[in-house]
Amino acid sequence: MKRGDAIRVLKRDLSGAVTWEYSGRVLAFSRGVLRIEAFFDRQDMPFQDTWLKRQDRFLETYYTCRWYNIFEIYDRDDGRLKGWYCNISRPAVIGEGSVSFVDLALDLWVTPQGEQKILDEEEFLALPLDVQTRQQALRALEEVRLRFRRRLRRAT
Repeated sequence: MKRGDAIRVLKRDLSGAVTWEYSGRVLAFSRGVLRIEAFFDRQDMPFQDTWLKRQDRFLETYYTCRWYNIFEIYDRDDGRLKGWYCNISRPAVIGEGSVSFVDLALDLWVTPQGEQKILDEEEFLALPLDVQTRQQALRALEEVRLRFRRRLRRAT
């Protein structure tokens, strides 16, 4: 896989069924970390303190050894950073021309100012997960929260 290659992103539920599929372009792939560029393919919709708009630019990072992925979101009209959407998920599976992940419902939204909001906790708690998977997901949430706290400290 090399820079510029087309890639399909497959978001899966616990059963493995694809719940959302879209395309992007590879920006970089090295040592289990894949960065892609994709564009939001749904109708404009309110989300937290902003709007997600069709064709907003997403810089997405997937990891084969971490239980999350991170989407850095930029406005389609003025290019400003809207924030980071972090999916708590099983580690990504990167194949020939595709990346897939099993979504564990729990998410983290981080604003450009560093404010954090945990999303979909009720949905996460309702999932039929074994104890080890649930604990791993909660550790991943704390890891990504700490990552953004550190980023904010470095920026100030």
